[in-house]
Parts: sequence; structure tokens; C-alpha cells
Amino acid sequence: MKYKEVEPGFNVSPQLPPDRLAELASRGFRSVICNRPDGEEPGQPSAETMRAAAEAAGLQFTAIPVVGGAIGDADVARMAAALAELPRPILAYCRSGARSAKLWELAQDKNPPAQYDVVIVGGGSAGIASAASLLRRRPGLSIAIIEPSDVHYYQPGWTLVGAGVFTPEVTRRATATVIPDGCTWIRESAASFEPESNAVRLADGTRVKYRILVAAPGLKLDWDAIPGLSETLGKNGVTSNYRYDLAPYTYKLACELSSGRALFTQPPMPIKCAGAPQKAMYLSCDLWRRAGKLGNIDVQFHTAGAVLFGVAAYVPALNDYVQRYGITLNLESRLTAVDGNARVATFEHKGPDGAVAHTEQPFDMLHAVPPQLAPDFIRSSALAGASGFVEVDDATLQHARYPNVFGLGDACSAPNAKTAAAARKQAPVVAENALAVLDGAPPIAVYDGYGSCPLTVERGRIVLAEFGYGGKLLPSFPKWLIDGTRPSRAAWFLKDRILPALYWRGMLKGREWLAKPAHKPLVPSD
Repeated sequence: MKYKEVEPGFNVSPQLPPDRLAELASRGFRSVICNRPDGEEPGQPSAETMRAAAEAAGLQFTAIPVVGGAIGDADVARMAAALAELPRPILAYCRSGARSAKLWELAQDKNPPAQYDVVIVGGGSAGIASAASLLRRRPGLSIAIIEPSDVHYYQPGWTLVGAGVFTPEVTRRATATVIPDGCTWIRESAASFEPESNAVRLADGTRVKYRILVAAPGLKLDWDAIPGLSETLGKNGVTSNYRYDLAPYTYKLACELSSGRALFTQPPMPIKCAGAPQKAMYLSCDLWRRAGKLGNIDVQFHTAGAVLFGVAAYVPALNDYVQRYGITLNLESRLTAVDGNARVATFEHKGPDGAVAHTEQPFDMLHAVPPQLAPDFIRSSALAGASGFVEVDDATLQHARYPNVFGLGDACSAPNAKTAAAARKQAPVVAENALAVLDGAPPIAVYDGYGSCPLTVERGRIVLAEFGYGGKLLPSFPKWLIDGTRPSRAAWFLKDRILPALYWRGMLKGREWLAKPAHKPLVPSD
């Protein structure tokens, strides 16, 4: 049985025999549209024969017969009505499928999509901040934010939830409360992009048109990439601060563990906040140290990377804490499987001779971080580059092939650290450049790759890593106030007290404290 997906929920095919409709229903289809006149060729089953077979299979059936080259407005209107009313998935057929596809195309004009100056895909940190920055610059701009979730999270706070410093509730708010005034919230998932026609296709099949598209859908946590991990999360001593509902379990496990083995893992890059896997480990170790339990616990850090942290200036301070806590550091060691019931983790690592080996480690506590990649609908779209992420210019964040498309946040291809601090710096750049393109001018604002990772090495002290492209240090404060290469109480105060307020009241409101964009140098005219 051959059929072609035209859009999510709508497919076309050549003529089907009546006895194949039950199979169609078994594949999840719910409706059939016949676009073929009776008697078009010998042996062709009539529409009534197909209707009877469809209804016997539990499918809804509509006949809209058309002749190629003679499709009228009435035919198109009937097709548009059927597409709006019939339950999906729908399969439409004619002799080859071509007329059904043409009718679908013509029917789109009978249901014109909503149009906006700017459509933002993603209502997370990057998407909301971009909308707020745009409206600060140009009130009255028509903006739609496509976001299916009713809850918005301050994800940087989950590290402190896992240490018992924050309660989970302070890291979440209703999405409706963070959508900027003046924006339209479309509570649906984006399914695909049509950049040639400046449209986004939603999961329900409708289209939304734009003059400017901002892609900020975040990334996908691929829990299922590690066999056995999904099934045991939240039990059997397996946890992760990368999920809202699991961060409290991290704290519970750390409080209850008195002896045994605690494993902390980090997958290959790219991941959200490359320091977060270590933060969970350091804060747990500090808790055990304060309780006098650390000497009874075998703590191991397994990272797929070849170094402890990607920016060398911060490694000495981190190494001091690795040694202070007695942590066994396993470089180029990747978690590949988890047996929760047996409490055994399997790792793939390189031996001294470079050969790949596998070892099994029993554990009492496992803090696991999954591999991370661009969302499926991004990776399969025209917006994706070779990495699968939205392909943008590293400086302007403008798409490499579609000038009226911008990408930022975790889903963009720029080689910066994927942190909320990066999105805070990127949003004003996208806002200024998107408005420039709307006005027919080239982008002028530039992003320097800034990212920040407050490495919580103990309760009350943080190594404040701030850096840009190429590992260049980009401190926000004078060294006498906060020396980012050394643990400090001032940096902890920043993380604990200042940054949450900066996020909710500043970044998501378009207030660009410490985030004003730089600009390209002006080129003198002749």
C-alpha cells in the first residue's frame, strides 16, 4: 500500500482496492476522501463500493470527484470543508494521487492562515526573551509564539532544587503569565517549516505565516538513547537534575546515602549547561562532607569528554574540588546502559592503548544525563544544517539560507555553550537584526558567543565561568568583585538571589541588563 504524506495528518495515494481499507484503518487512518469520478477506467471500484468498505472498516468517507484540469471553486470549497471537518489522519485518492494533492493545495487558499510580523517557535527562555526584546523596541509589532506547554520553567534553578536550596515550585510559572503583553499565544506544537512560503505548519495541520521567523524550540533530551535509563528514572537510585520532577529525588537520594557508590555522568557535547552534571556531584559531595559521610562513599564522575571542563582557565579550581572530595575522574567514559533493578551501569571507555572497552559499575546512586540533540521536527526540516540544529551565522544568528529566519537558544547551530545566559545575550541580537530585516536593511547586531556556567562547587561558593567563542573569558564583573576562576561567595549570592530575579523580571520582560548587543563597525561610504 503506497501513500504519500502531504502534511501531518493528510496523505494521498493512487486508487486503492476496497479490501485494503481495513488495513488502512489498522495503520491509524480515520477518514478517506475519493477524488475520482466513477467510470474513469474499466474495473475501477465505484465510490459507493469504496464507501461501504470504508464504513465497514470504521473509516469516515467523503466523495469529491473532480476531473483533472477542470477543478472548480465549488470542488475546492468542498475539499476545504472536508479537510476541516474530517478526523485525521486522512487519506485522499484518485487515479495517481496527483488530483488529490492539487485539491489540497487549492484548498489552503480557502482557509487563509493567520499572518504575523514575527512568528516565534518556542516559548522557553529564548523565545519569550526574544518577543519581549522585540516589543521593547517596536511596540505594536504583531507577534505569535507557538508553544504547547502550559508551564514555563526556570531550568537553571533545578541544580539548587537537587541540593535542597530551592523548592521545585519556585522554578515554574504558568506560561500564560510570561507571554509578553501584545503577543498571541498559539497553544500548539510546530510540526514543520515551509520557508519558501514563509509559513509554519502546526501539528493540527493549520498554517501560520510570518514575515520573520524566530526558531527557539530548545533541544531534545534523548533519554531512550541509553537502554534501560527511561524505565528506571525516579527509582532504584537513578535520578537527574535535567528534569523538574526528578531534581527533588536527587536531594532525597543524597540525604539518604550513608555509604556505597555514587556515579555522576556526562554525555558527549552538545548539552544544556555543560557544567550541570558536575554541579550535581559537587553539591552532593558537599552535603556528604558536612554530614561526615563523604569518606564512606565512592564518588565517580564519568564524562564522555577528554577534559574536565572545556575552558582551561576554570579547570584548576574544579580539579581542586575533585581532589578535595576524593572523586574518581573517568575521562572519555560514556554511559551506555542502565539496569535499574540490579543497580548496575555500563560504560564505554577508551583504554590506555586507545581500544574501546566496556565495564559495569554497581551503584547506590546514579545521576544520569542523557544525550541531547535538536528536536525531530528541526532535524528533518529545511532549516537544519549538518549538525541537525538550526543553521545560523555565528555572529548575527541569521539563517544561512533564509534571510528572514533567525535561530537562538539551545536549538541553534552556533558553537556557544547552551545556557540560559547565552539566550539572554542572543535575544537582543535577534531582536535588532530581525527588525533590521523587516525594514529592508542588513543585520548589524553581533553575538560574541557569551555563555555563563555558575559551577556550584559547594554550598555557598561558586566558580563563575563566563566565556565566549574560542574559550575567550568574558567576565561581567571586575576581578576584585568576582574572580570567575576561583570559588567565591559573591558568585553564590549572584546565583542564589540575583539571577532568578534577573530571569523573571529582567530577561523575560525585555530588560537587557548586562545584555546590550554589540554592533558591526560602520563601513565608510565612498
